[in-house]
Amino acid sequence: MRAIRGLWRWRGNPLCRTSDLAEAWVALTALLLMLSVAPLIGALMGGAAHGALQRSVREQHESRHRVTATVIRALERSPLSVDPEGASGEDLRRRVLAGWTGPDGSRHEAPALVGIDDPAGGDRFAIWTDERGREVARPLDPATATTHAVLAGFGTAVAAAALLEAARRTVVWRMVRRRYARLEQEWERAGPDWGRTGAGS
Repeated sequence: MRAIRGLWRWRGNPLCRTSDLAEAWVALTALLLMLSVAPLIGALMGGAAHGALQRSVREQHESRHRVTATVIRALERSPLSVDPEGASGEDLRRRVLAGWTGPDGSRHEAPALVGIDDPAGGDRFAIWTDERGREVARPLDPATATTHAVLAGFGTAVAAAALLEAARRTVVWRMVRRRYARLEQEWERAGPDWGRTGAGS
């Protein structure tokens, strides 16, 4: 908006320098690009990220299987662990020795984290495994993938806008430096006696 006001203020003004008008045009161009190109780049990046993440979600859901494991015995109480993929991020998890049957029929026993307050032998809980029954992380949720894609698009749009603003500042800085260099040349041309004109010295 400042760029538009600047262009209007300098319209037909006899004090307007060419560099003032150029700075205002640079600012207006940068503003229009920020309002049009940056969101477009963000939308394209978000769309690409969404497609890639949704493909990853489908692949993970095809290759990972939810099976029921049984607690054999609880392991040492410390340390308590926090499930990083839990809904609240604060779900306390206990380590237990668990047994389960993989999708291929193989039998497995391994330490696992469970969200049971006081696990005892025979308690059941769900885990995710690969085709061979090895425990793997929970597959990515479609809603979480969409959220990541939106954040990627928004971050890209902000980064593009910041890049345009940095370019605008660089161009204006160079224009100001050029103006000061021309001003210095004019002062040197005027010489040291510019203030004594007509003094007869």
